[in-house]
Amino acid sequence: MRLVVALGGNALLRPGDTPDAATQRGNVRRAVTALAPLAAEHELLIAHGNGPQIGLLALQDRPGHYPLDVLDAETEGMIGYLVQQELDNLLPAGRRCAALVTQVEVAADDPAFEHPTKPIGRRYPPDTARALAARLGWRLVEDGDGLRRVVASPRPQAI
Repeated sequence: MRLVVALGGNALLRPGDTPDAATQRGNVRRAVTALAPLAAEHELLIAHGNGPQIGLLALQDRPGHYPLDVLDAETEGMIGYLVQQELDNLLPAGRRCAALVTQVEVAADDPAFEHPTKPIGRRYPPDTARALAARLGWRLVEDGDGLRRVVASPRPQAI
């Protein structure tokens, strides 16, 4: 049977976690440990979010150096690699998995580009967030006791 499971980006890098490779690998390991019995018996497709990861990568990038779609692919590849490696370690002999990087087509005139709503990256104290927004041209949204960067999340036309 084919099963589809979606892991949110916050399942892979939770609020308050140290944003490093070891922490993300540990979170991925916990997630796929729960999924390994399903993958051993069924065709399991794992989709995942990457909001926290792309936000961190975008902050490291020089503004305008790489567009968000390229940063998105980079984080998708990283997470896919971790999921594949950790799940392969748990699967029975002869059973393997593969990670795929996807491309999503969107309409250039999608209203989401004018009204971004998708939070990425970490939550910042208001003063820090406003300084980053002024310097980097970010749009912000309130999130709990801080502010987060938001980007467009246009409706997919095709994958």
